[in-house]
Amino acid sequence: MEVQRRKPDQLDVLLIRALKDHPRAGFLELSRLTGVSRATVQARIQRLETDGVITGHGPDVDLAAAGFPVLAFVNLEISQGSLGELTTELSKVPGVLEAHGTTGSSDVQCRVAATSHDGLQQTLLEISRIPCVSRSTSVIALSQVVPPRYLPLLEAEERPRPSRVPTAVRQKDEDSGA
Repeated sequence: MEVQRRKPDQLDVLLIRALKDHPRAGFLELSRLTGVSRATVQARIQRLETDGVITGHGPDVDLAAAGFPVLAFVNLEISQGSLGELTTELSKVPGVLEAHGTTGSSDVQCRVAATSHDGLQQTLLEISRIPCVSRSTSVIALSQVVPPRYLPLLEAEERPRPSRVPTAVRQKDEDSGA
């Protein structure tokens, strides 16, 4: 039975934005930035962490600046029933940043980074040697059009207002005409 989690409200989204904009801020600073008591900020952030909504606190890394300027998306077709084996083997390949099970013509899509095109080729060869991989196709990213983000999605959805609305949330509602 899946545990029913409370959906983030406007205050939660406000706190997530404050954390994104000020990732090194402590509870007291977040309290000052949002107009919410320190105790409320701490309790809300701890609940968001416990619920798995907030999964980490960075740091974000620019892979190109860190020496990995080549980014590719690799689609894998695998033997039926071998997702567990693939997960284990992909976890051993340092260049695989993330992998997702997908629908469509491929079974898994990976995001892969490398120091060069030769490095990417070596990573692709390493992936193709995994016994359950029957076929792979890759696409090299030329530029980042939209950086990783989540706030526009969280802010686009209508959310319940907390019982005590801080000034920052009230001001946002007034600015949007809500």
